[in-house]
Amino acid sequence: MLRRMRDWVHHAINALEADFQRSADTHLVRLELPVLPGIDLYLKDESSHPSGSLKHRLARSLFLYGLCNGWIDEGTPIVEASSGSTAISEAYFARLLGLRFIAVVPRQTATEKVRLIEEYGGECRLVEPEAVYDEARRIAADLGGHYMDQFTYAERATDWRGNNNIAEAIFEQMSRERHPIPAWIVVSAGTGGTSATIGRWIRYRREATRLCVADPEYSVFFDHFAGGGGGAEGGGGGSTAAACPPSRIEGIGRSRVEPSFIPTLVDCMAKVPDAVSLATMRVLERLLHQRVGGSTGTNVRAMLELAAAMHARGEEGSLVSLICDAGYRYRHTYYDDAWVAAAGLDLGPGTAGLETFLAGGELADAGVRWAGEGWG
Repeated sequence: MLRRMRDWVHHAINALEADFQRSADTHLVRLELPVLPGIDLYLKDESSHPSGSLKHRLARSLFLYGLCNGWIDEGTPIVEASSGSTAISEAYFARLLGLRFIAVVPRQTATEKVRLIEEYGGECRLVEPEAVYDEARRIAADLGGHYMDQFTYAERATDWRGNNNIAEAIFEQMSRERHPIPAWIVVSAGTGGTSATIGRWIRYRREATRLCVADPEYSVFFDHFAGGGGGAEGGGGGSTAAACPPSRIEGIGRSRVEPSFIPTLVDCMAKVPDAVSLATMRVLERLLHQRVGGSTGTNVRAMLELAAAMHARGEEGSLVSLICDAGYRYRHTYYDDAWVAAAGLDLGPGTAGLETFLAGGELADAGVRWAGEGWG
């Protein structure tokens, strides 16, 4: 029996590695902005992964972590709490390994995401946002399955020293650019795993790059960071920094401080109003000739403010951020004017301010809040 179990695990790991070998790395896209001469902006397009988002990397790492820890075996049901993108990627890998997959997602999750989970063979349980953790644990216990728990394991499942993680890939792709060492890398946080991986890699490789985490309007990460919260052991073990409704920017922002968020790795944080994130997202559609998700808008708005501040100081350099997922997942939400109006979001001021900036003016104050060092 033990030999058969080990043989299956070896087969599963080989299947994951073979899938990895079939997949090229994601593109690093140059964002051309003549209004910022001497400053180069780049976006790593994580939407080009087979499962369509940045979470493809995390899902693969979580499966390898579970297999190598002996938590996942042949026939083990896999359960996850997710706002959608991680569940899509985990459903992709669960199907690859022939495992049952159940996603516990908030009721307001975009219908396109639910459809993709189910198309990969996954099952969805829609619950109130605050119930996703407990319901996922309950289902896993009832089925004798494995609860992936991305919010706890994201920062430890990824090999931050290398193994083609996202930080290593960014620096390798930047190596022949005019400014090969980025002044800033800007990411947002859902679990905090990406910021942890990049922050650790920067320190391990002794780079001068600084790390900014952009947070949406309804999230506690910024307030936790600004208040000096967290320490070397992580971000607070699921503690709540302040009363906070669910984030409207899917995939990022949390109503509690997740264990994988490590504020000591972050140089500064920006809190971006949701209307500004979505306005930036829509302007990017024209600049990039592709639709992106709301979290990309959050990232890019913070990156633009950092770049504008560098330009005002007469500095040159490069900044890198992420295209987290593709915009087609949000056809019926962020790209639907009726949905935006029903959500009480006015994209007009944010859009007008960006258009003025792109035409050669200054970047207008859009109510983005900042905390930490080096941003002003």
